[in-house]
Amino acid sequence: MSNITACANSLITKVASGQLCKAFGIKLSSNPQIVQLAKNAGFDSLFIDLEHSTLSISDASKLSCAGILGGITPFVRVPYQCGDGFVQRILDGGAMGVVFPHIHSADDAKAAVSISKYPPLGHRSMTGQLPVFSYKATPTGRVIQEGNAFASSVILMIETKEAIENIDKIAAVDGADVLLIGSNDLSIELGVPGDLKNLVFRSALEAVSAACQRHGKTMGLAGVYDNYEVQNWAVNTLGVRFMVCHVDSGLIASGASRCIATVAKIEESSNKTE
Repeated sequence: MSNITACANSLITKVASGQLCKAFGIKLSSNPQIVQLAKNAGFDSLFIDLEHSTLSISDASKLSCAGILGGITPFVRVPYQCGDGFVQRILDGGAMGVVFPHIHSADDAKAAVSISKYPPLGHRSMTGQLPVFSYKATPTGRVIQEGNAFASSVILMIETKEAIENIDKIAAVDGADVLLIGSNDLSIELGVPGDLKNLVFRSALEAVSAACQRHGKTMGLAGVYDNYEVQNWAVNTLGVRFMVCHVDSGLIASGASRCIATVAKIEESSNKTE
């Protein structure tokens, strides 16, 4: 039976075809028009960040709804230990998946799955007129079936030494979809802050890759931007199929720096001719 959700889940479709699901991070802008810019650029999904930003649940819902209407799948990262009620509001607001930071154990992973899924797979509470179903009255059975299958991806962030030690048990949890490397926190936890070429860091990622392959999970990468060598290794060697490619604040900052650098060269050449 084909899904009736208002927007296809690009994580599911891309992974099924062996392709990379490319996510655009949003932590600065609450204006839904940024979603169109991400779509125009060729991104497949949104990574709406409520952990490291001042964005609100309302902002996340507006961005998620814009993503659904624009055909770019919205995922939302929630704050650490935010509580089940917060997660449920994020999903009810239009997110088609939740990113859970700082997963340390299989119990953490099971709790994330449980609040994301309707019974019998979890304990998410039911409500009507959901954005992912275009606010249409939808039979409860279909909401459960389609919601669980297509509109509640569970993305677990692996960013601690403890998580690496427990990675096989975490990867074995039913209902978890993606094990997402949080590169910055993980490298710090491993004692090699920012050193993405360090053998300790790379060995940890290789362990995650192996666990994903053993248990049929998708490996993801976040926190590595404009780094061809690491990103290429992650995709073509480790098998990463979900990547947060960049964030709005970083793109604005790098774009602004390039702009000023160009103008500064013009000013410098102008001064030499005077």
